[in-house]
Amino acid sequence: MSTTTPDTPLPYYEDVSPGSGGLPPRAWTAGSDAARLSLGGDWAFRLSPTATAEDESFARPDYDTTGWDTVAVPGHWVLQGHGAPIYTNVLYPFPVDPPRVPTENPTGDHRRVFDLPEDWPADGDAVLRFEGVESCARVWLNGQELGVFRGSRLPHEFAVGELLRPRGNVLAVRVHQWSSGSYLEDQDQWWLPGIFREVTLLHRPADAVGDFFVHASYDHASGEGTLRVDAEPGGRVTVPELGLDLATGESATVAVEPWTAETPRLYEATLATGGERVSLRVGFRTVVVEDGVIKVNGKRVLFRGVNRHEFHPEAGRALDLETMREDLVLMKRHNINAVRTSHYPPHPAFLDLCDELGLWVIDECDLETHGFVDLGWRGNPVDDDRWTPALVDRARRMVERDKNHASVVMWSLGNECGTGRGLTAMAEWIRDRDPSRVIHYEGDLSCADTDVYSRMYAPHEEVEQIGRRAEAPWADAGLDAKRRALPFILCEYAHAMGNGPGGLSEYQRLFEAHERCQGGFVWEWIDHGIAKRTPEGELFYGYGGDFGEELHDGNFVCDGLLFPDRTPSPGLVEYKKVIEPVRIEGDGAAGTVRVTNTHDFADLSHLAFSWVYEAEGVEVDGGELAVPPLGPGESAEVKLAGRPATDATGEALWTVRARLAADTAWAPAGHEVAWGQFPAAPATQAPAATQAPAAAQAPAATGAAAVAPRREGDTIVLGPGVFDPASGALVSLGGLEVTGPRLDVWRAPTDNDNGASWQPDERYGLIWRALGLHRLRHRVDAVEMADDALTVRTRVAPAATDVGLVAVYRWIADAADEDRLRLAVSVTPHGEWPCPLPRLGVRLGVPAALGRAEWFGGGPGEAYPDTRAASRIGRWALTVDALQTPYVRPQENGARADVRWARLTGEDGTGIAVEGAPPFWFTARRWTTEQLDAAEHTPDLSASADTVWVNLDHGQQGIGSQSCGPGVLPSYRLDAAPAEFSFTFSRI
Repeated sequence: MSTTTPDTPLPYYEDVSPGSGGLPPRAWTAGSDAARLSLGGDWAFRLSPTATAEDESFARPDYDTTGWDTVAVPGHWVLQGHGAPIYTNVLYPFPVDPPRVPTENPTGDHRRVFDLPEDWPADGDAVLRFEGVESCARVWLNGQELGVFRGSRLPHEFAVGELLRPRGNVLAVRVHQWSSGSYLEDQDQWWLPGIFREVTLLHRPADAVGDFFVHASYDHASGEGTLRVDAEPGGRVTVPELGLDLATGESATVAVEPWTAETPRLYEATLATGGERVSLRVGFRTVVVEDGVIKVNGKRVLFRGVNRHEFHPEAGRALDLETMREDLVLMKRHNINAVRTSHYPPHPAFLDLCDELGLWVIDECDLETHGFVDLGWRGNPVDDDRWTPALVDRARRMVERDKNHASVVMWSLGNECGTGRGLTAMAEWIRDRDPSRVIHYEGDLSCADTDVYSRMYAPHEEVEQIGRRAEAPWADAGLDAKRRALPFILCEYAHAMGNGPGGLSEYQRLFEAHERCQGGFVWEWIDHGIAKRTPEGELFYGYGGDFGEELHDGNFVCDGLLFPDRTPSPGLVEYKKVIEPVRIEGDGAAGTVRVTNTHDFADLSHLAFSWVYEAEGVEVDGGELAVPPLGPGESAEVKLAGRPATDATGEALWTVRARLAADTAWAPAGHEVAWGQFPAAPATQAPAATQAPAAAQAPAATGAAAVAPRREGDTIVLGPGVFDPASGALVSLGGLEVTGPRLDVWRAPTDNDNGASWQPDERYGLIWRALGLHRLRHRVDAVEMADDALTVRTRVAPAATDVGLVAVYRWIADAADEDRLRLAVSVTPHGEWPCPLPRLGVRLGVPAALGRAEWFGGGPGEAYPDTRAASRIGRWALTVDALQTPYVRPQENGARADVRWARLTGEDGTGIAVEGAPPFWFTARRWTTEQLDAAEHTPDLSASADTVWVNLDHGQQGIGSQSCGPGVLPSYRLDAAPAEFSFTFSRI
């Protein structure tokens, strides 16, 4: 495919080899007693527009860098004022002509002058280690070229002992943004060149530890672990807690506590040679595929996982240890037990933390060639033998670096590379070097090189077929039989872009119902929004297209469970509830609760259970609940305390919580792990969103007469309400100015509403806009005054189509309570509606001073029909501003589910209250839906000085996951159908 002739020499940055001059890869450790010197900090920096714009004289020790800029290392130069980041998902941001790259190739020359510490050993050797450089580096020390390397997220070392001098060492590194390696690194993320991980000088004493491999298996039948450490050169291994003192290469079998993600038991050990002592943390565990199931220590595991890119909104992929720990603590606190390191090996310290805190890890190679897909995979490097040495080198560097981590249970060959001989070579090398782990790759449905059947975004119905081993056959009968015998995971599912993802609960039920379905990894952990500020200084987060890119994929880079500042999104809160490892179900009438332990390994002795009895959201009584230390998979019926004797009235609910009984490494005692809530008495089934509840069909059954509306000047008055006689619109309630309410079906489409072009489901966000639901017109057909009601008849429809909605508003004031005004709404669709509705309800405006919200219903966070598992019924209070969810790209947000009543009040406590029949969806914001729809970034939203806009919805369309996954499940679609609902308004 390249236009280069065979006789044309390629520059080193376009060479397809792994590199030159480096040392063989080896295991990483942070715990050595050998001297080390960090070379991080401010480096002199010069940016050139091409790879050949400057000569190599800058590498000379006497070169004058006066006038150069400085950049921080670790860091990316494009995030430090030099050039700009680029975001693409699939497409290469340069012409595809492998291994050639453009002449316009930003190149950063870096220089660091350093002295050796006074106590630096005079004997032995030294190694210069780079943990990560994007995308190609050429290195000199004291004017001597050391070599060239590619493989951005992998370590590279050079022997430098003979070149060092006590003072004035000059390290020079030339980094090219584009290289042949860029073709292998087309991951869905920002292109961010630079030296973004640590650079370290390591002393290597005589007889120092070279490479070493810790083999620590566990026999679940005997309860014994077997330890063997292979090392170069030989030495001794001691594990004081186990009384072990072994020569390297020697095995010992002793009784141990095994390592799992739930019980991450590590044993402190030391590997000592004649010149160095290395600290080890050994976890005993065995990973196998047996009877078509991945088992660890003899038990099936269920991955409750996430995909994690390394990202910080200001530092890019240059993460510090505190940020890595913060990520893992947040995962553990949200019941996540597994991480796929998409799509490259993470910083090595991250895996130390996974060992310590307890997470299963799929360690993925730094490899993706997705940009060849639109070319029919022509020229794909993974099927070109010239590239195979580079591919195997990347696999080797990953495995050798990370092989001693108990948390790593799978090696992944890479991501979205199609198929080819290079992948087979990688798999063969890994299997030969480390047969103790499972090999993963999603891109080959034949599973020819893998030990697990992996898919992305398979819809629920297909996952069920796979669970029953009834999926569509593969053409090759032998490979088909192999695949059907393999365990199944969704390496990516539930695309967490913007508002969502929906459908998590349904996936989790499938994982629990089918032994073969061993869970999945939500895409992804964090929004990759880059911090920016408006001219006025307001912080927001940029995405694709905000940095002048020629090609970009917009906000598709913001698809995480965390916002860029690492604030949990509603999606993460929902995921925590869906995957909680304890199921709590109750029977309020019987006064019992059924507790099921869904952990894979741990019993429930680490949890304390409690109960609360609430009436109308107010706690009446509570106490501790004695739950036995159930083992994995076990259940027990536990008797609740008797229903408290109380005069409290209103809806009564039991809530049972499971909390940590003691402090852990990732959360304090009292941290909530799981909860369940259920009525204290049998509940009447709430009607579906499109059914007509009886309460909406008549005035409240008080037996009192209704108040008749009357004309007063140019208004109509009914109870506390004042209406415009021409439109029938409510303009005042008890002296409070009101705008509306009137029928509303539009919502600012979410990323999942708009969907992805490659998904087969209908993209309702686009359909709604094409139909004109964002520009509805309201026609008043009649305003009718009667003795018992004011009735307003309307037709609501978009231009240029004959579909519409007939809406009838019936206003009633009860003589027994003239401060309350009741609205019954009936809606009848006309025409052939081609799609479900975004929402169905009424919208009204109230004074901006009413900035405090209180409600009894679902909360505290937002929820939608297929994202409501974490919505807990209670009495909640937030400001209107706090009701908003600040998605990086503004979109529909902030709805609260199952609301029985809501109040909006000002500083003085006055305001408006609303009750609904049946329970409704409540949203309040300081801008209109139309303004929300028009916004591209959060600063585009300007709060109204006059109005808080309130939506009271009878129904909402579900969310789904169609920004990359399947759409809304049928049961969560809000079909256009006759509906009736009612609200009662009162002045506070």
